[in-house]
Amino acid sequence: MNREISGLSSMATRPILAELSEHIRNAHGIPVRFEAAGGVETARRVREGAEADLLVLADGALSALAKEGHLLPDTVRPLWISQVVAAVPEGAPIPALGSASDLRTALLSARSIAYSTGPSGTALIDLINRLDLTDTLAGRLVQAPPGVPAGSLLSSGQADLAFQQHSELMDLPGVAVIGPLPGDTAISSLFSAGVLTSSTQPTRALEVLDLLASDTATKTARARGMRAPGDE
Repeated sequence: MNREISGLSSMATRPILAELSEHIRNAHGIPVRFEAAGGVETARRVREGAEADLLVLADGALSALAKEGHLLPDTVRPLWISQVVAAVPEGAPIPALGSASDLRTALLSARSIAYSTGPSGTALIDLINRLDLTDTLAGRLVQAPPGVPAGSLLSSGQADLAFQQHSELMDLPGVAVIGPLPGDTAISSLFSAGVLTSSTQPTRALEVLDLLASDTATKTARARGMRAPGDE
């Protein structure tokens, strides 16, 4: 009997992994299930000994866990790159975003700006600092709770501008995605995967990992707002 392959992931890759898990089950006969949470929460669970076969996280967080011995050597591989996009409530005026000056204007015009607890949120705070807007925007920044899309704060009226991975914003009701950040303000995150040392079936887990890195999986990732590391 095929035992289920279990995985842990951050929220950004949840829709991709759900679709791919169904494909792998139907096309290859391997039952796969991923449990998604905020990236910080997922990393904490791994460090505290959570039992699973696969891990998909932002590359920096996953690499740190690999160095700590939580992943089997030589199983870590890059999967997909996700761009951070800006979004506004559906029906709201769409601000220009063709240049860094446009982005600066959009930030200064926003009453409340939502961002995530994940790597995109950290990168956005760094960008705001680079733009020398940290003090100006300090009272307008609203961090979404772990595991909650920043875009949900748009539809609830708690923010009128949000930044997060495209995959987490593209299908949210009440949200209009503007597009990626311009020029050298662009933010992207590489998501990687590996077999956890806690896996009870590492050989089959590695087989699933190969399928997640396949051309078929890459097509699914592109449809979900991500791209392969080799894409232009």
